[in-house]
This record gives sequence, structure tokens and C-alpha cells, in this order.
Amino acid sequence: MREIFTAEHESFRATVGTFLDKEVVPFHEQWEADGVVDREVWKKAGAQGLLAFSFPEELGGGGTDDFRWNAVVSEEMARRDVYGASFPLFNDIIAPYFTATTTPEQQQRWLPGLASGELIAAVAMTEPGAGSDLQGIRTTAVDQGDHYLVNGQKTFISNGILADLVVTVVRTDPDAGHRGISLLVLERGMAGFERGRNLDKVGQHAQDTAELFFSDVVVPKENLLGEPGSGFVQLMTNLPQERLSIAVGAAASCEKVLADCLAYAKEREAFGRPIGKFQHNRFTLAEMATETHIARVFVDDCLKRHLAGDLDTATASMAKYWVTELQKKVVDTGVQLFGGYGYMMEYPIARAFVNSRIQTIYGGTTEIQKEIIGRSLGL
Repeated sequence: MREIFTAEHESFRATVGTFLDKEVVPFHEQWEADGVVDREVWKKAGAQGLLAFSFPEELGGGGTDDFRWNAVVSEEMARRDVYGASFPLFNDIIAPYFTATTTPEQQQRWLPGLASGELIAAVAMTEPGAGSDLQGIRTTAVDQGDHYLVNGQKTFISNGILADLVVTVVRTDPDAGHRGISLLVLERGMAGFERGRNLDKVGQHAQDTAELFFSDVVVPKENLLGEPGSGFVQLMTNLPQERLSIAVGAAASCEKVLADCLAYAKEREAFGRPIGKFQHNRFTLAEMATETHIARVFVDDCLKRHLAGDLDTATASMAKYWVTELQKKVVDTGVQLFGGYGYMMEYPIARAFVNSRIQTIYGGTTEIQKEIIGRSLGL
């Protein structure tokens, strides 16, 4: 047992594992073929208490800001390489927008459905011409008195097909720079809000990822999150937790790949002995084990800091950059160790190879993380 978790967290881990083994793992291959998960799995997760830990209990949530519950879900999903039902995306990245600045009326309207899994949410930042540079967004929301008129386009939106509520980054003042950015919640069925194709990605095929189009969408001002012009601050406030969330999953994935590689190295034989007996492979596995252990210690330290409210932006960027780059390296090494079998999609290592490649891109690319870290050093 890792020191950071209590017996209660470990008991919850067993519950999460049982749920995933029953309700997610058996269906994940079909969801990969479909390009989207069955909505029912979100309702089942809500009923099991796997969603909305940070929401108030009276609105169906967990009533806690203890991020360790979130981490348990992320780790158990990573260890099974099941990502299609993107519970960590909601719990760690999207839910904070619904708790930090929502009005009591908004909470009553949205939070119970999100906590139960009846409603599915997404956050829409990226545009065809603006990715890591959020100040470059062009989607506009023009003030029309009692509503905003939204026009623009988003892309690479996770949960984009299934989402009922989309936290959308818009520009409410074209002349105010980052102070002109706001967050609006767009809802399924609003006239002029259209979804494009379910994007054909290299990996993570079970995770629906879509283009979104807005043409004169009337969005009531009751759907504004926080004050006009506060969107950029909200985004920056939530980014450290988002990056920690990605690092948590990456560290658990490294451990899973290491375990798979060790098992294979002990059972696969070449020239009359297990391939793990060859010095090169032993050294390779020794490096994997060492670096994976370093990642675990680092991520757990970041979790402790986050729980104490002391996780700064630069350290979160370090975790996101270093652990996801390690994940990419470990998985690639695993494919090489498995040889021809490592290139076969029926093997977990091959699926891990394609599914992990996005880790150094979304949530802010490795290059962006290094830029943030460099600036923190006074450079």
C-alpha cells in the first residue's frame, strides 16, 4: 500500500476495479469498433458513485475535494487500458468548471444529472487555428441583451459526440485580449449547434472525439460560467489539476506496461532460455523499472502537494511533461521487447502503443510544458 492512500481509498479501489471488470472491460473492444461508448455505462458509473466527487452531496456528488478518489479511478482505468468511458476527463478536468463558479440555479439545473451520468459533459477549447494558444481563439459570443449569439468552430473535442453540456471557450470582447475570454455552457438541441464527424484518430478509438460548429447559436446569459471575461483565469486555475490527472494515468500505464513486459520476458523463450535472461533485456527492464519507480514517487509527491493546495503550475507541468514522455518511451521499448507480437493489435502492448501517443499532446504539449517550466526559472 502506498502511503498516500488510506485503507478507505484502497477499499474504493477494489470497488472501482470490480465495476470496470464487469461494466467496461468486456465491452471495450466493441466500443473501439463503434468509435463511442454506450451511454448506459455513464449511468452505471453514476449509480456506483464513480462520478462527481467534488459536487455537493445534496446534488448527487461525493461532497469532497480529496483528489485521491479521482486518482484511484484514473489509475484503475489506466491499468486496464480502458479509456473510452472517460470518467477521469469528467471528474478531474470538466467537473471543476461546474463547481467553482456556478450559481445556485445552475447547480440545481446541471449537477444532479451530471453526477448520475444522465448528462454527459465536454469542454471545448481547441479550434482549427488555435490549440495551445488559447488567446488565439476566434469563436465569438456577441452580447444581445438577455443572451449571447455564438459563432465559430471547435475541434478535437473529447466526448464531443455524446456530450449534452459543452463548456465552451468563447471571445466576448474581441479587443480585450485574454480578458475578453468567457465560458459558456452550450446544450444539446440548441438551434445552430451542430456536431461534425467523429474523428478518426491514431488510437483511443473508443473515445468519441468530434468537431463542433456554432452558427448563430442563441445561448441565454444564464449559461455563462462566472463573470464575463473571467474565462481565461478559470482555465488557468484548472490547468494544474488537468495536468496532474494526465500524469497520474501515465504513471499507472507505465506500471502496467512494465508488468506486462516482465511477464513476457519470463515466459517467452529464445535460443533455449527466457528472453529475460539475456543481459540486454535485463538491463532494458532494469531501466524501465527504475524510471517507472521515479515516476511513481514524483506523481505521488505531486498528489500530496495538490491535496495540501501547494501544487504550483510549473511542478504540474513538470509532471505532465516528464511522465507522459516516459510513458511513450516505456511503451515503445515494450513493443520492441515483444518483437513481432508487439505489433499485433490483439496484444495489450500494441494497443498501449497507439493509445498512449496522444498523452504528450493533449492537456498542453510537451513543448508548452517546457516553456511554462522555463519561464518559472526566470528565463
